[in-house]
Amino acid sequence: MSNADVCHWMLRLKVMKGDLTRQKVDAIVNAANSRLIRGGGVDGAIHRAAGPELQAACDELGGCPTGDAKATGAYRLPARWVIHTVGPVWQGGSSGEKDLLTRCYRRSLEVADELGATSIAFPAISTGVYGYPVEEAAAVAVGVLSSSPSSVREALLVAFDERTEGLYRQLLRNHLD
Repeated sequence: MSNADVCHWMLRLKVMKGDLTRQKVDAIVNAANSRLIRGGGVDGAIHRAAGPELQAACDELGGCPTGDAKATGAYRLPARWVIHTVGPVWQGGSSGEKDLLTRCYRRSLEVADELGATSIAFPAISTGVYGYPVEEAAAVAVGVLSSSPSSVREALLVAFDERTEGLYRQLLRNHLD
């Protein structure tokens, strides 16, 4: 096991820079909006790669509140499922954003458990248009995923850029110390 991997509760946490939509895992997590309609960023990329069936499945779910998560099939993606979670919009940090982001990661793991998923890939939830500071969001992600019991065996933190990848790796190294 390298210093960029952490096993806890039998969950192996890995970091990589890459395209979330190309991950061959049981479930990928979508940083969705509360209406579960195709947006930009990660959400738009997932919808484009999955095809129009994904939006039709999302429409049947009737939206999703911030901090919650709901699943659909993955359609044309290599994953089996998409777990849609709605992260908080950053409002300066004193409006419960950390608790809501924590719930996003926990609920996504719970939904993965309900589906029987053993592998899952996460984007940096809320760090795009929602404006959550990347450093703080990365700390929440690593903290929650390294301490939450789950039947998931492997979780990938998929970074869009080198800065986020580096933050994840540093946090994992610090976690091991």
